[in-house]
Amino acid sequence: MQGISSDRFERALTATAVGVYLLVVVGATTSLTDAATACSTWPACNGQWVVPLDDPKLAIAWGHRVVALVVGVLLLATTLFAWLRDSRKRVQFSLAVAAVLYPVQVGLGALAATTTATSVLTATHLVVAMAIFTGIVLALAWTLEPEEKDGPVEMGVEQKPATGSPTPESLSGIGATAYAYFRLMKPRLMWLLCLVASAGMALAGGQNLEVGTVVATLTGGVLSIGASGTFNHVLERDVDKRMNRTADRPAATSQIPVRNAVAFGVLLSVASLAVFLSVNVLVAVFGLTAIVFYSVVYTLLLKPNTVQNTVIGGFAGSLPALIGWAAVTNGVGLPALVLAGVIFLWTPAHFYNLALAYKDDYARGGFPMMPVVRGEAETRKHILLWLGATLLSAGILATVTTLSWLYAITTVAFGAVFLLAVVKLHHERDESAAFRAFHASNAYLGSLLVAIVVDSLVL
Repeated sequence: MQGISSDRFERALTATAVGVYLLVVVGATTSLTDAATACSTWPACNGQWVVPLDDPKLAIAWGHRVVALVVGVLLLATTLFAWLRDSRKRVQFSLAVAAVLYPVQVGLGALAATTTATSVLTATHLVVAMAIFTGIVLALAWTLEPEEKDGPVEMGVEQKPATGSPTPESLSGIGATAYAYFRLMKPRLMWLLCLVASAGMALAGGQNLEVGTVVATLTGGVLSIGASGTFNHVLERDVDKRMNRTADRPAATSQIPVRNAVAFGVLLSVASLAVFLSVNVLVAVFGLTAIVFYSVVYTLLLKPNTVQNTVIGGFAGSLPALIGWAAVTNGVGLPALVLAGVIFLWTPAHFYNLALAYKDDYARGGFPMMPVVRGEAETRKHILLWLGATLLSAGILATVTTLSWLYAITTVAFGAVFLLAVVKLHHERDESAAFRAFHASNAYLGSLLVAIVVDSLVL
């Protein structure tokens, strides 16, 4: 039967994915707040089907059960839709597995509510929930996948002339030179990476976080990011000349001589390490690792040689989470590692959108980015899969920290916005849609990090 349109099925599948993710996050919040103790019977709450909601724990526990019921019905309906419209076999199988696991998940939840939940039971409950969400995300990715895929793009071929945007006309002389040095530091990366470090510090220090530690860590972070960006500009200056989006970079146009740019990068590196050492040695080690990894490993080895450059390169972006945590504790903890994992998994879901928008540019530069090597359809699928992994890791972060309702609401709300932008990208398949998904990814991570900071320091 084909009576159920593709659009309706995709909407149902997307809603199911958001619903299951909501359930995962609400479940984690229920566990962290020990809200399950407010409802010691199942399925009714303390023998009542209508409960007063003046008790926050009671409201969370009952809300979890209501969400589970609604999502269960939605999952069942979506699974039936898949069979009625004769979807691809792998879509049907993936949804069938999720549907079979769902009552198992409900049973585990009932057992946890009516008995003293052990760590094994809690972990099993989380793993099954993750498996259900994974099955639905896979089904969505396969549903959105086109029947015919596009092929790779020939790299290094001149497709249209590279023209950069000029330096602002209002700047001249010393002002223009200062602005050029500022651009070498890649300032657009700073706000998000500093926010990652701030989240790491907030998780580690909570309300006892010292202002001096924050100032020193973020100052060192800005300097290290500036050093990494400067070395990247120098090392890619010849390739930058061939690409529209980078042809006007100061090193590519020789506005800043190579010798001066290298000296500037070294100066920033030394200054960042000096500031980091004022915090502790481990922070300085992480800071140096970040500079070397981005400048050498990513820029020289990964980016020009492997399609997995963005994936492996995500390690550089995840290091500020460890730097932030180490700045407070002089060590590495599980929450910091999970936060770093969120950033690592988010990076491909974020950057592949930009790679789609600038596919021709990257092909001209000879970079083997995902859309250049494997095509746009494969890239769109990978964006969705990496997004699913990101959301799961954000859910895990809720289980290993004391983050509360603000974090839960933020990751679900902005995660849904990000997911919808990616689904829309599968339909519109143009530069504008890629940029919307790119901005949605920034909004998701930025909001998530702000929520972590506020949740840790205020709530």
